[in-house]
Amino acid sequence: MAEYDFDLFVIGAGSGGVRAARLAALSGAKVAVAEEYRVGGTCVIRGCVPKKFMVYASEVSAQLKTAEGFGWSVGARTFDWKRFLQDKDVEIARLSGIYVTNLQKAGAHLLHGKARVVDAHTVEVLPKEGSQDAGRYTARRILIATGGRPVRPEFPGVDLGVTSDEAFHLPTLPKRVMVVGGGYIAVEFAGIFNGLGVETTLLYRGANILRGFDDDVRSHLADELEKRGIKVVLGCSHKSIEKTEQGLLSTLSNDLTFETDAVMFATGREPYVEGLGLDKVGVKLNERGAIAVDKHSKTNVDSIWAVGDVTDRINLTPVAIREGAAFAQTEFYGNPTSFDHELVASAVFSQPPVGVVGLSEAEARHAFGKVDIYRSIFRPMKATFYGGQERCLIKLVVKQDDEKIVGVHVVGPDSPEIIQMAAIAVKMGVTKPQWDSTCAVHPTLAEELVTMREKYMPSDVGVA
Repeated sequence: MAEYDFDLFVIGAGSGGVRAARLAALSGAKVAVAEEYRVGGTCVIRGCVPKKFMVYASEVSAQLKTAEGFGWSVGARTFDWKRFLQDKDVEIARLSGIYVTNLQKAGAHLLHGKARVVDAHTVEVLPKEGSQDAGRYTARRILIATGGRPVRPEFPGVDLGVTSDEAFHLPTLPKRVMVVGGGYIAVEFAGIFNGLGVETTLLYRGANILRGFDDDVRSHLADELEKRGIKVVLGCSHKSIEKTEQGLLSTLSNDLTFETDAVMFATGREPYVEGLGLDKVGVKLNERGAIAVDKHSKTNVDSIWAVGDVTDRINLTPVAIREGAAFAQTEFYGNPTSFDHELVASAVFSQPPVGVVGLSEAEARHAFGKVDIYRSIFRPMKATFYGGQERCLIKLVVKQDDEKIVGVHVVGPDSPEIIQMAAIAVKMGVTKPQWDSTCAVHPTLAEELVTMREKYMPSDVGVA
């Protein structure tokens, strides 16, 4: 039997790669992990974690208004962007350090530098300043977990804008910003900037934001964003960006112009496969440029696997973690395991936030034909007290033949927390009668989920 330097070589120290590496090392395997940037990957370093800190910070302005509505006297409102960035970076460094420590405790070898595949059992780590880890290493198994990276559109002046990666490190908070895109990242950053007092425009080329989500969710969130002062511009895209004495001048495809201090692109992400040497060993990519894998995350090359966003299955951190764990169970614990990608809940930390599990109404009608819809739009209790105009949306999608709930959609305060619990029931195949048998917790927003009895018809327009 051939001897190798490592039983497993992981390329990429993000959430999926670290979980796979730790579990494999704890089995007694000799494991190496190569990371070209910082341990923790997109989620910890420049994704969900710092973004959530920014969401928390930006929500305070609305909370102060709410406090006044409940009788509190609130003093001067100032926000120190530089102090926030410093504190955020300190916390990110701490979390990255925990990832490093956990890898080391498990017995994994951490190598600093960009790695590429040389052949089916060899990885080369390229030289990196300050690192002594460059060289070639052999491994019985190679796992690619390099994640994704932002995509910029192509037009004159696009380089004057930033992506989400740079948005976490802007030297100053702009007074005016245009966020380009209509997905998770775009609507989240639009809410962040708006909450921090920035005059915010959200530009998206499609007919409405959050493509792929339920249409009621999309239209409801767009309305709520505008209520909060975000200018939502749909159905057009950039023609050019020019730098002027006053800032950046964006000219759009419909010839409208907007002057802002910054333009941020959140126009999608792509699998980070560049420079990995996959073509040399014949690893197949799918039509989206992602690494093609089977249900056990194995590529067409017998010694190479891939997990996380680089496979472009479901691009969520918990999914990458579960894929990495399933790989380790299969290959190092003799327990063949595959992650079930069906009915994975997701949250959009927009303002208001969105929580979803299962199918949209349109998807359910295409899949099952006849479905029943239960929908409620109402003012949350907190807002009614001080006259706030925000509205919540709760929607259930139910198969008619067996009354199984196949979709739950929530837009409103705490919806990410609510959807986590709803996902358990939906994953277990809950029916509407079983759902309705649950007693409401009052007074809560979530109680509306289990008190809807009348089927919604498109002609209904009543709003509480």
